[in-house]
Amino acid sequence: MTDDDGWSPEIIAIVKKYALQNAVEYNGSGKSGSVLGRILGERTDLRSKAKELKKLVEIEVNIANNMALEDGVEAVRKTLEETNPEALNRQKQVKRVGLKELPNAEKGKVVLRFAPNPNGPLTLGHARGVTINSEYAKLYEGKVVLRFDDTDSKVKPPIKEAYDWIESDFEWLTGKKPDIIVKASERMDIYLQYAEKLLRGEFGYVCKCSAEKFKKLRDNSEECPCRSKSVLENISDWSLMNDGAFNEGEAVVRVKTSMDLPNPALRDWPALRIQHSEHPMVGKKYKVWPLLDFQSAIEDYEQGVTHIIRGKDLMDSTRKQTLLYAHFGWNYPETLYWGRVKIHEFGSFSTSGMRKDIENGNFTGWDDPRLPTLKALRRRGFDADAMRDFWIDLGLTQKDISVSLQTIEAFNSSRIDERCERRVFVRDPELLKFNKSSELITSLSLKRHPMNQIKGERIWDLNDKKIYLEKNDIKETEIRLKDFADIKISDNMVQLESYERLDKRKIVHWLPVSMAKNSTLTIPKGNEIIIQKGMIEDFELKKGDIVQLERVGYAIIESENDSSIIKLLWLHG
Repeated sequence: MTDDDGWSPEIIAIVKKYALQNAVEYNGSGKSGSVLGRILGERTDLRSKAKELKKLVEIEVNIANNMALEDGVEAVRKTLEETNPEALNRQKQVKRVGLKELPNAEKGKVVLRFAPNPNGPLTLGHARGVTINSEYAKLYEGKVVLRFDDTDSKVKPPIKEAYDWIESDFEWLTGKKPDIIVKASERMDIYLQYAEKLLRGEFGYVCKCSAEKFKKLRDNSEECPCRSKSVLENISDWSLMNDGAFNEGEAVVRVKTSMDLPNPALRDWPALRIQHSEHPMVGKKYKVWPLLDFQSAIEDYEQGVTHIIRGKDLMDSTRKQTLLYAHFGWNYPETLYWGRVKIHEFGSFSTSGMRKDIENGNFTGWDDPRLPTLKALRRRGFDADAMRDFWIDLGLTQKDISVSLQTIEAFNSSRIDERCERRVFVRDPELLKFNKSSELITSLSLKRHPMNQIKGERIWDLNDKKIYLEKNDIKETEIRLKDFADIKISDNMVQLESYERLDKRKIVHWLPVSMAKNSTLTIPKGNEIIIQKGMIEDFELKKGDIVQLERVGYAIIESENDSSIIKLLWLHG
């Protein structure tokens, strides 16, 4: 890529540096994901362009790897020494905590909360809330309350199993159980008691106006006629609401505020409404349920929450709740905000939308690898620490950010590479046989990991002289079998030419028939699932292991050890 492609000489030089560094460290098998991660670690301003930058990274990584394979790693090392000698002595990066200090925080007294709706499992977006809150709790020796905001059984009805799913995801991501677990539906009596205090204290009232009528009054800064009712009248209507005498929509409890507030949404905002639909945890026990702004405010006070971290789109919630706290004479928690983060590959998935698609059969379940749920990402083999690294590094900012999943993949590569053994996977395999004149060695020893991060070797049996190559790779007649020999192909017969590298012919991965086992690789791509059939190196394959497939990428083994077909699920490149 040249300047004409839009990248400055400075950026190109940085990419070249890390591509050469990676090729040296991984003996000519550098990976673009790892290189991209290092670049984005140095140049945080490039994160929003990760998707475009990946093309340049792939080009430079291929150039560096080919230099290592053709001229030797020492040639790459010499080039790096001439251009960026400091890169030869790379120190492992110490994880940087990218979180600013909490305002008015006292060690040992900080209480934060993460409050999902259990209408499905946690998503990649939820991982931000879990990570940031738990990291702050760790920094300040505080606590995190996992609170299930499950008081809406109509628009976003809870799923009974989701409570356990969310607890499991929370523990996976943080490495520990939540300090406190609260289910709002189990604390309904508390919210109803506070609602009655609201009415008896004359800073709330039961409104029986239609939504349309109230909106018109509110927008004109006019008081609702219900607002002037006596305490006795409000308590009477409140009793009727709880007894089921009113239908849904016929009455709500409102919090009194000034009708001159600049924002109409804050004027006499609704706190509780009638809801007759059955709740999966408490059935039809309650007829009146709190709206989220009221329930959340009361629960934050009850749990002693000191700091709230929420999306900037919820600033009106802060304003409403601050007005409610003033009525009760409470001090509102410190509040911090973050902007939206969009992951390009996942678009605008919503939990409700995913639930509908699963019910309609568009996805196989909540762990379908095409979905952005933590269940799906865990299934694919994403590392919890890598996920935390990404969110902590992104930090707490009100700026809306758009990033590629490749950025998370780069963090993931950095975490998992040193514990992932190498294996060969030959897609669309063609069977070839060495001719009689080819005198082969009987076995080949290969490293489990190119940098010996994992000790030991893989031993290949070459006695039967039969190998698998990818169909696309045998279009050329003269190629080099990686880590083995230069060969010539004619009519599906192979002639051994030299164990030493003779020229700059293409290097391909391959597999002896004796070491091959039938395999499928499932690759999620947008809304599609691509299944590639092939042969995998049959060497100590264990369910749940993540392996790096030569020239393919990382994948997790999903089948049992004794399966006739090894099933692989794509993680990333």
